[in-house]
Amino acid sequence: QVQPVESGGGLVQPGGSLRLSCTASGRTFSSYGMGWFRQAPGKEREFLAIISASGARTRYADSVKGRFTISRDNAKNTMYLQMNNLKPEDTAIYYCASGGYSTNHFDYNYWGQGTQVTVSS
Repeated sequence: QVQPVESGGGLVQPGGSLRLSCTASGRTFSSYGMGWFRQAPGKEREFLAIISASGARTRYADSVKGRFTISRDNAKNTMYLQMNNLKPEDTAIYYCASGGYSTNHFDYNYWGQGTQVTVSS
């Protein structure tokens, strides 16, 4: 596997939307589950959403259920996180992880460098 790379973060007003992308090169992209996590200053890394290798299964943290949507396009080697109705408490560095279907960040070996999401007026 190759280390994934996130993009799409930025500054958005409360109630706004952002779409994060996570791209990983390599022919094995479609063989592994992936996930999105985030980490705010002074806090532990937090599970947000995971998606199975085929994309048929997903799971969300209660804090983002109904607002965030995880998806993937294996033909493009890309995973997405559509984030709607963003709140100030969503401010954090967002990371994508590859290599499993787990809500526990310790179960992943491959991480992106992170992308900053700031929700503020």
